[in-house]
Formats: sequence, structure tokens, C-alpha cells
Amino acid sequence: MTIQEGHRWLKAGEWNRELETDQKKGLPHPSLQKPVPEGAELIELVPPEGITLGEVPLREAIASRRRFSSDPLTPGELSFLLWATQGVQRVIRDGVATLRAVPSAGARHPFETYLSVHRVVELVPGLYRYLPLDRRLVRLREDPGLPEKITQAALGQRFVGEAAAVFVWAAVPYRTEWRYSIRSHKVIAIDVEHVCQNLYLAAEATYPQGAMDDLLGGGRGGGVHRYLAPVGKLS
Repeated sequence: MTIQEGHRWLKAGEWNRELETDQKKGLPHPSLQKPVPEGAELIELVPPEGITLGEVPLREAIASRRRFSSDPLTPGELSFLLWATQGVQRVIRDGVATLRAVPSAGARHPFETYLSVHRVVELVPGLYRYLPLDRRLVRLREDPGLPEKITQAALGQRFVGEAAAVFVWAAVPYRTEWRYSIRSHKVIAIDVEHVCQNLYLAAEATYPQGAMDDLLGGGRGGGVHRYLAPVGKLS
């Protein structure tokens, strides 16, 4: 396997060999998961083995991906979507990396999953973050006005606010930079595509970076918001 860089091709094993990365310097690896805010409420999710789902033909799912009904997602359905996109199978390399339900360059998995929850059984509408190591959600804030706010952040696309929940993936660049240095932006862009392809009934939406940063309260140190995908029941 080879990787193109500039005007020459590198063998897979050479791609990271030439850079003096923080990993090679022996610097501490970044945390695998952002810390939980003090006093925040934690919500247990359904384990993968306890999830049961219905079946929708792929053609119908693709054709109907922007037509959502008012039906809420169940805890099991949301748990499955979270597991399918960022679920941790096991921690490896003495806690330096994780193997998850999706591939990631160097097993770095730079993304944090935020949820704008609009209609999910047993969850108060608001902003949540997934804790893949703990298989839990942390509620960041209640906000019944999120559907309208996230619609505005998605350039007025109404189907985004009509979804039962919206996944927003925020990159923590240093998780990848620790291993790949200045080449990280390339693999981060590829990694997020792997994440979203695993999201059932997901639809891509383009949005202004600043508006999404404001909505999630990211800003400096909060992560770079890379991708947004609404999900819901078919109408």
C-alpha cells in the first residue's frame, strides 16, 4: 500500500517515519475521552447485546433520509447508533489507544460525539456528549430550543431541526497530531467519513463553523466540529 504526498509516493510504513512526532519524543499521550464536567448528570446506555432493532430496506432508508416523522428514538436505538459510530471494543497499548466499531488511523479516534437531542424516550431535550469508555451520556445542558438553534447553525435546513437527534462530531486534533504531527489533518478528514458511514439513517449537512462552535460551547480547546448528521424515524 502506498500514500501520495506532494509529488512522490510513500510506502505505508514510511508515512510517519520521517516526522519527529510527540509520540516519538516520548511525550504523554492525550486522553482518550474528554473529562466529565463536575456535577453533570450521567445516563446509562443500553449495552450492544441488549439492543433489538427493526429492519428498513436500504433503498427506502436512502430515499427517505430527509423525511422524519415525529416518532422519538428509543434508548436502544440511540445506544446502537452511538455504539456503531464510536463504540469502544477494547483499550489497547497500555491505555494509549482504543479499538472501536469504526477504523481510525493509528487507532487514534480523535472525535468526541455531541448529541442535540430533540425526541428520545427518557431523555430531556438538550445537549449531550457520548462517553464511549463508560458507555454513558453526559447531559451538558437542557435546551428545548435546540431544534431551532441547530437549524440556524445548519444554514436554515429545516430537516436538521426536525430530526429526533443530531450527531455532531468534534475533532480533538492533538489525539492524532501526537502520532502523525502535521499530516494529521488528512487522516482526521478520512476518519470522520468512516464514522458517519456507520451512522444508520444519517444525512450530511453543511454548516458555518462559528455557529456550530457557539451552539456546542466549543471555542478554543473544545474541539473542531467536523461533521453533522441528523437521524430519526421515517415518515
